Amino acid sequence: MPSPSGRGSEEVYARALEQAQAAADLGFDSVWVAEHHFSTYGYCPHPLIMATAIAQRTRHIRVGTAVLVLPLRSPLQVAEEIAMTDHLTGGRLDVGIGRGYQPHEFARFGLDLEQSRAMYEEAVDVILGSLQDESFAYRGQYYRVPEGTLLPRPLQRPHPPLYVACQSKASLEASIQRGFHVLTGGAGSDLAGLQSFRKAFDTASEAQPSGPISQFGFSRWVCVAESDREARIGVPEAQWVMRAATNLAMSTDAVVDGSPNANPLKEEPTEAQIMGQYGVFGSPETCLRILNEYVERLDPQLLLCTFWLGGLSQDKVLRSMELFAKEVLPGLRHATGGSGE
Repeated sequence: MPSPSGRGSEEVYARALEQAQAAADLGFDSVWVAEHHFSTYGYCPHPLIMATAIAQRTRHIRVGTAVLVLPLRSPLQVAEEIAMTDHLTGGRLDVGIGRGYQPHEFARFGLDLEQSRAMYEEAVDVILGSLQDESFAYRGQYYRVPEGTLLPRPLQRPHPPLYVACQSKASLEASIQRGFHVLTGGAGSDLAGLQSFRKAFDTASEAQPSGPISQFGFSRWVCVAESDREARIGVPEAQWVMRAATNLAMSTDAVVDGSPNANPLKEEPTEAQIMGQYGVFGSPETCLRILNEYVERLDPQLLLCTFWLGGLSQDKVLRSMELFAKEVLPGLRHATGGSGE
């Protein structure tokens, strides 16, 4: 839900809900909502609330969080909210989790990003234990939970499907060891990088005693238009997302008056690279060709498409989604489609 122009929150949420309804009407399998704080890079501090709002307006589409940033709140409270949201969505909830990457966010919560990995691992223990066990207690460095029972219990047992946003091989291996599904991609991942990550995923999955059980998913910027030329309108919006995300990952002071620093980076992809290697931009025929190459090389179980790029207008976003659903998705060799907010 990015808004470089600083649009009003009411408009941003209305747009997000309209896109989610469109995704449901167009036959997408799922819609995913990201968590961000304190900047126009994202207006969703609580994805589970947004997931509930989407579920109340739709009937069948699954709703996912990509991702809940675990160190930013009590893991026991996160577990409660997951269980409650699972019921309110009618068992249509998918839960993506991660440790976060923005020092700007952590500093404003009074937290140290350097400790996020250790906090994340403990938080996962608390969330899994409290969701799975009728009686649960925990004593760690960061979190301590006296024995008790989590209520409500989740509707999907033992808990909703769990996905982890992974950018490093260490995170990938740890996630697979826990039996979690893996999501990757993002502003800095081209096709070659994704291929390397997929190989690491396969190696780690095959090394598990029980054999491969984790699924592999990746995300891409997507802009489908009537022609390749028209699709170029999405390139500067994708550049804004890439620049903002990179600067937010590097500094505690990357935001001024709510707007993230989106100045050009020293090294960044060209327009052609954004359209075909970092994203999927073009006519339906061009996008189908690009995506079938991704599918052939990566063999994903989940494809997350980010249609809302920066300040791209709502009509362009909705038209892109429509063209994708009607003229691109039917021609994909094999992949499960999801729409990213």
